[in-house]
Amino acid sequence: MFKQAIVIRTDLEMGKGKMCAQASHASLEAYIRTAKKKPEWAAPWLAEGMKKIVLKVNSKEELTALFEEVKNLIPSTLITDAGHTQVEPGTLTAMAAGPAPETEINKFFSKYKLL
Repeated sequence: MFKQAIVIRTDLEMGKGKMCAQASHASLEAYIRTAKKKPEWAAPWLAEGMKKIVLKVNSKEELTALFEEVKNLIPSTLITDAGHTQVEPGTLTAMAAGPAPETEINKFFSKYKLL
């Protein structure tokens, strides 16, 4: 089984629609990176129904620390907002990792709470 993890910063107090947009950006970008680097993870994830979890962190520091921890093991992405609506340009809003084997995702993301 394969799974993708998406992580959103809650300290920014983005609206629900903005959070959904940032999660979508992160999910798609992480999938594209995985398809290029680990196609053997991407294809089964699609076939299995694209399982994903959406989690929360409380700061930029927590988001970047998590990204740094996983980026060399699981294809991952950080999302920087353009700043047209609710946050300043260049604000880090979200990240995503995978899809990857569920056991690998769980090693890094199980300690975080669902959004």
